[in-house]
Amino acid sequence: MERVTATADAPTVAPLAIGPHAVGTPVVLAPMAGITNAAFRQLCRELAGEALADAGLPGVGAGVYVSEMVTSRALVERTPESLRLIQPAPGEHPRSVQLYGVDPATVGAAVRMLVEEDRADHVDLNFGCPVPKVTRKGGGSALPWKATLFRDIVRAAVRAAEPHGVPVTVKMRKGIDDDHLTFLDAGRAAEAEGVAAVALHARTAAQHYSGHADWDAIGELKAAVTTIPVLGNGDIWSADDALAMVRRTGCDGVVVGRGCLGRPWLFADLAAAFAGREVRVQPTLAQVARALRRHAELLAEHYEAAGQDGELKACRDIRKHVAWYLKGFVVGAHVRSNLGLVDSLARLDELLAELDLTQPWPGDAAEGQRGRAGTPQKRVALPEGWLDSRELEGESARAIREAELSVSGG
Repeated sequence: MERVTATADAPTVAPLAIGPHAVGTPVVLAPMAGITNAAFRQLCRELAGEALADAGLPGVGAGVYVSEMVTSRALVERTPESLRLIQPAPGEHPRSVQLYGVDPATVGAAVRMLVEEDRADHVDLNFGCPVPKVTRKGGGSALPWKATLFRDIVRAAVRAAEPHGVPVTVKMRKGIDDDHLTFLDAGRAAEAEGVAAVALHARTAAQHYSGHADWDAIGELKAAVTTIPVLGNGDIWSADDALAMVRRTGCDGVVVGRGCLGRPWLFADLAAAFAGREVRVQPTLAQVARALRRHAELLAEHYEAAGQDGELKACRDIRKHVAWYLKGFVVGAHVRSNLGLVDSLARLDELLAELDLTQPWPGDAAEGQRGRAGTPQKRVALPEGWLDSRELEGESARAIREAELSVSGG
């Protein structure tokens, strides 16, 4: 990978401690459905390791990589898809699994399964998903509004993991909307129940991924939660953004999601930045094409190991990554459209060979926001009467019971 020098005044940030795990670089890969499978996590680690070695930083760690979200009910029922989702990449440590659930007993059972069967070294609880199909059942970013339910789920997870020394963390949003904020109460409750860290995506559920993240809220949470690390998430598109967030908020580390779409080498930039080094990765199109090809290869291995048609599944999967990888480069419409239909690794090789691989990194055209931002929701989808009380009762309790029983798949 090509390296350049950037000006970055790195703040002093201690290595991140998540329970017994010392993380040299205080960076966490955010779980993203359909993205952060074992193949993508392995690719991020590989590219970070290569770039850091080239920069003379071979001993610098490049963060924690968390799995796609898996539902607690599906995991307890051992559905094939849930077991695929928690499959670690070769040599992955710590093995981090993100769980979603709305029932304390089920979440506790899922955590117990993970730790007793030695399937995870770290468990993250999802209270940040803003997707309507999740919030309308009282889950994700809607759940912390029910303060006692939130506390009971966190307590069940921590108590199940504690005997095995596995840390539990919480990822959440500011709240449902600006009139129903929960992050300070939830952060304090999670701290009191013994979680190892809390992460805040500084948007509300109503914002979805639109607008700007409220970094000041991360600073507020850091001031309120004083005994465990507080991680900030939202609008980190570059290593310099991460440094800016830490300087502004005082947070102990960052969580990166959409910023690494089509640029899995971003973790090398982040590791170098937090180590006080000014090198940044700016790959040529040839190097980007190699990363894309390696991504497809790892996907094929990942799906084949799960008993699926690895190559075909991988090619269908890689299609959604193409635009992210090629952002800012000059690519003909014919090649771009055919890459969106690729159905074999051989065909992928043919199409990549048609690119002008001598192109350098396109600069600003390749930087900035990636992924869909969406639009703010005028009204967050919630169970009937959800906002009437901070406690779980009546129709809200029924909605939660039905949500837990209706969960299937991963």
